[in-house]
Amino acid sequence: MYKQVISLQDITNFQTRSEEFFPLHWYQKMLSDTPVYYHKETDTWNIFRYEDVKQVLSNHQLFSSEGSRTTIAVGAKNKEGAAPDRINFSNMDPPEHQKNRSLVSAAFTPRSLKIWEPRIEKIAHRLVDNMKGDTTVDLVQVFTGPFPSMVMAELFGVPTKDSHLFKNWVDILFQPLNQENEQEMEIRKQTAAKEYYQYLYPIVVLKRLDPSDDIISDLLKVDIDGQRFTDDEIVRTTMLLLGAGVETTSHMLSSKFYSFLYDDPTLYEQLRNNLGLVPKAVEEMLRFRFHISKRHRTVKQDNNVLGHELKKGEVVISWMSAANMDDRVFENPFELNIHRENNHKHLTFGNGPHFCLGGPLARLELNIALTVFLQKFSRIEPVESFVLEDNLAASAPGQSLVRLPLKIFL
Repeated sequence: MYKQVISLQDITNFQTRSEEFFPLHWYQKMLSDTPVYYHKETDTWNIFRYEDVKQVLSNHQLFSSEGSRTTIAVGAKNKEGAAPDRINFSNMDPPEHQKNRSLVSAAFTPRSLKIWEPRIEKIAHRLVDNMKGDTTVDLVQVFTGPFPSMVMAELFGVPTKDSHLFKNWVDILFQPLNQENEQEMEIRKQTAAKEYYQYLYPIVVLKRLDPSDDIISDLLKVDIDGQRFTDDEIVRTTMLLLGAGVETTSHMLSSKFYSFLYDDPTLYEQLRNNLGLVPKAVEEMLRFRFHISKRHRTVKQDNNVLGHELKKGEVVISWMSAANMDDRVFENPFELNIHRENNHKHLTFGNGPHFCLGGPLARLELNIALTVFLQKFSRIEPVESFVLEDNLAASAPGQSLVRLPLKIFL
């Protein structure tokens, strides 16, 4: 069943790509003036404060992940592009949610992360070693774009040389729809889904006969209360994992370097001189710079826990990135501060039973990519001709950098 997609643009009414890329002024206004806001045109409640967001995301007695409306349009409207019913756990409530989520989470254990770490480091080193110092590069093209795709190819156990195919498919399958291009984009999405399915299905069949240390092999081995994945389900499951593992990580990584260049030019040198600060920098960037994190819930029963009369069936959108700017929780929240003691309390990955399954992997990738880059290059500088507005494009996470030129020095 395909849901009605709520137009977030109608709610935010951003006038430029740059404003959507980093909507701090809008978050500040909403937190201050209308922290619980009903938007008539989309018939949605929108919440921005930290405790309200946590309440809606974690209280599944009052707020359901199920419903007929959604803020997310991913995949394609054909068999190949649709998520298998039992792994579509982002649209389920407990207890069904935990049972179905466990089928996939079995492939994302701490043991898996430990095995993956050196493999991810190897990919980061390969990309960084290909960059020459004392020159200008487009970091999206040579590093932040290919890195997550190569990581997912490696972790799926498919040839890394095909990772560019993953990136192309993700760019299409997770492209947001709008009324002007909806029909054209749906055709492209269905084509991409078929191409992905036809590419990966034979690989899954082979791995069932000859498993290895990779996500696909782990999914093939999963057996929870007698439930196992079919080959078809694994192909379609990996399509969702691919989108989450490539698009958002690439966005965060490029945004992080943008921040080094234009938010606080002293920060790169601080990290270069003390690599032990990298984990704190990653957490602060997830709080400060991953600025389009939001999730929707459907009201299960009439309630007023947000100070307003909410009716059963109404949709509530939790703006987690706005909650990350709530001064009731974070001191001077609109300042970038990697030394912030509680930056790890950000809600970028959600809260409660639907906490992002790939959060630990994303953290690992971001820490490794930044550390390896810092170890090689002594400093970075912006390019004077760069105009942010001209280098953004719509993506699943929002406006993402499609180009980030910078000077790099050994």
